[in-house]
Amino acid sequence: MVRSGRPDSANGQQSLGELVALAAKDISSLVRYEISLAKSEFKLDAKRIGVAAALAVVGLFVGCLLVVLLCFAFAYGLVAAGIWTWAAFLIVAGTCLLLIALAGLIAYGRIRKVTGLKMTRRTVMDDLGILRRSEPSPNGSGPAVTNPEVSAGATAGIPPARP
Repeated sequence: MVRSGRPDSANGQQSLGELVALAAKDISSLVRYEISLAKSEFKLDAKRIGVAAALAVVGLFVGCLLVVLLCFAFAYGLVAAGIWTWAAFLIVAGTCLLLIALAGLIAYGRIRKVTGLKMTRRTVMDDLGILRRSEPSPNGSGPAVTNPEVSAGATAGIPPARP
């Protein structure tokens, strides 16, 4: 790191105020550099995401065109098999509706399995309960977190320490 202030004063030592000012200036510079690095990384990532999204949109469009072409091929294949033209297109439409319904059922089943962060809510509530039950530490430096599962210096499966 490049120092932003002068290294020594006239008698060879710096005062505490000079050292604090120098440290604050260095930390300020470091924070500014980190923020500029984060901005440049974010811009680069945003460009990458934009390009990937554009390619995904193009791919989805081409996929839709492909589905339309396959539907026409399916219909004309049914016509070639001896089915009337109007009936062949109705069969294709029915097949498309059946596929849409099947995809909807699969999506509904997947959505029903969403837990809504149930485990996270439970652990956060447990953590809040532990913090509420905390007692001040013996030396008065702050709350000491107590664990109700630990009793008399021994935990489950771990024997107490011998003096």
